[in-house]
Amino acid sequence: MLSMVNKANDFLWNVLLIVVLCGTGIFFTIRLKFIQIRKFGEGCKLVFGHMSLKGNRSGKGEMTPFQSLATAIAAQVGTGNLAGAATALLGGGPGAIFWMWVSAFFGMATIYAEASLAQQYKTVMDGEVTGGPIYYIKAVFKGRGGKILAGIFALLVILALGFMGNMVQSNSIGDAFSKVFEARNISISPVIIGIVLAVFAGFIFIGGTSRLAAVVEKIVPFMAGIYIIGSLILIFSNISQIPVAFRMIFVGAFHPKAVLGAGAGIAVREALRFGVARGLFSNEAGMGSTPHAHARATAKNPHEQGLTAMISVFIDTFIILNLTVFSILTSGVLDSGESGVALTQAAFLAGFGSVGDIFVAVCLLFFAFSTILGWHFFGEINAKYLFGKQGAKLYSLLVLAFIITGSALKVDLVWSLADFFNGLMVLPNALALLALSGTVAGICKKFSMKAGPRL
Repeated sequence: MLSMVNKANDFLWNVLLIVVLCGTGIFFTIRLKFIQIRKFGEGCKLVFGHMSLKGNRSGKGEMTPFQSLATAIAAQVGTGNLAGAATALLGGGPGAIFWMWVSAFFGMATIYAEASLAQQYKTVMDGEVTGGPIYYIKAVFKGRGGKILAGIFALLVILALGFMGNMVQSNSIGDAFSKVFEARNISISPVIIGIVLAVFAGFIFIGGTSRLAAVVEKIVPFMAGIYIIGSLILIFSNISQIPVAFRMIFVGAFHPKAVLGAGAGIAVREALRFGVARGLFSNEAGMGSTPHAHARATAKNPHEQGLTAMISVFIDTFIILNLTVFSILTSGVLDSGESGVALTQAAFLAGFGSVGDIFVAVCLLFFAFSTILGWHFFGEINAKYLFGKQGAKLYSLLVLAFIITGSALKVDLVWSLADFFNGLMVLPNALALLALSGTVAGICKKFSMKAGPRL
């Protein structure tokens, strides 16, 4: 079973999705006249101008623009930023990071399209504002075909994010803390960690969108700030290695053997493949997940929410993920034999001594737990669409069960299945984005002509 899923993933992530996702990003970059450059400053002003911890009191399930951004980042910044970057470095060499930057640059245009369409086609269901790809898929593909495609997408979100995705997030938390406990001869079952996670998650689930938004708008700045400070201390303690790290990235992107040696067996193809695939998996641009959050924002217009969404990709890939990359490269632990989050822990152990692995485990706890909250929320919207309110309640209970189960298992198959369903999510979403490209361009042109944000 595992080998079959891995073969399917090889085709999806190594060929089809790289073409679809990068192609979509390049298309929107050109059609929107490099919006990620032209409007980057305006996007930053919108994000930090709306930064507030007071929340939204409309009672309609809406979020402030900052809350929607925080929810999107909560979903994006997960284990991929600590483990995914390490996987890209090992699988594709340092050159993979260059291609990760390239994919994220084009992904900023894609996520602008997703967020602006989510705002354009949001609706009210059971007294709450809601939206996401299912609504713009139905808007562009009329009739029975559109309903079927939207239904398939909704089911894929539930499986990929709500169930298997959250299972592997809790597994990563359990694994990181298990290593910390084992190093100190402390015996605590990973199941206990899973139960604690499920209790806290369940409390937030019960509170609905308002409680979720109130939590993530506080967790995201805190977790990002702690990790940024710790990583910068580590990186600048090895400041002489920063130019070396940049050289490894740029040379490795086009000539990996010059960096890793002739016996490494890594070619430009592997650097491109791992960089693009892991970059897209990390920032989720084009996957159709984060538009669920951006649809809930009380934005002045779809264009402004699209600009806000662009900044989430920048924060995820160009800031948080790069901190992990340079922490590893400047610490000289790339050849340590460790992989995944253990490689990141090795970097911080080298810099911070015995507290390094604890620092990474705590950061991973916040990152992965916030992803659990975001992914549950995205899945819940689709569960309500397919099965109604009662079905959504059952969905939440199942998510809690998967959190507990995932914390204790070796879930190689579940990781592979999550990758597979995540990949399948892209296809109906990308079809709808391209079919609605005229609408996206119209939104950009219409609202770009108006005055900039009032701060």
